[in-house]
Amino acid sequence: MKKNLIKVCPSILAGDFGHLSDEAKRIEDAGADAIHFDIMDGHFVPNLTLGPKALSAVRASCSLFLDVHIMVYNPFDYIETLVAAGADRITFHFEATEDVDEVIGFIHKCNRQVGLAFRPETSFSFIPKYLEKVDLILLMTVNPGFGGQKFNPKVLEKIELTKKILNDQKIDTEIQVDGGIDLETAKLCIKAGANNLVAGTYLFSIKDMKKGIQDLKSCYVGIE
Repeated sequence: MKKNLIKVCPSILAGDFGHLSDEAKRIEDAGADAIHFDIMDGHFVPNLTLGPKALSAVRASCSLFLDVHIMVYNPFDYIETLVAAGADRITFHFEATEDVDEVIGFIHKCNRQVGLAFRPETSFSFIPKYLEKVDLILLMTVNPGFGGQKFNPKVLEKIELTKKILNDQKIDTEIQVDGGIDLETAKLCIKAGANNLVAGTYLFSIKDMKKGIQDLKSCYVGIE
């Protein structure tokens, strides 16, 4: 596994909401591959967080890829606003809509990448159908809605099964993991097959974010 195949996307949810532009620039200067930007509606998940205006402010302050994860019901209704605000990829939840294919199609029609997210408790059986239809599969390693949760190791099996199908069918879709990611859990996820790491609490709690990102990218070392 090559180092450049591991992407690290700091979650700005763990940053200082009073200085989002500064935090975005800090993430960019630290050498991140993207900024992970969480939007919650207070219904699909109990929390209520950042929205399109905050996304626009982040977009204006840096040139990094904006990886927008929406934890909302009726994700279709948010797409055009998020595209206008600067989203480069929109990841929505399988559990949040009755017409997953419609949402995927519309995001692609807007010339943006599509990610499809799955909660830890959602059956793996729903995943294979969409692997060729999206750019990224997000396997949540915590319950969506709050930062700082403990990593759920049961998701590792889903990562392994997803990676096996991607390899067998020669599909390039990325596997992203989000929740409780640090140096220890990153190694477990990479070994299972993930190549895109979202890290919030870990990266924002250490003094040197640049080194933290480099360390996460290096977690592939020694993994067959």
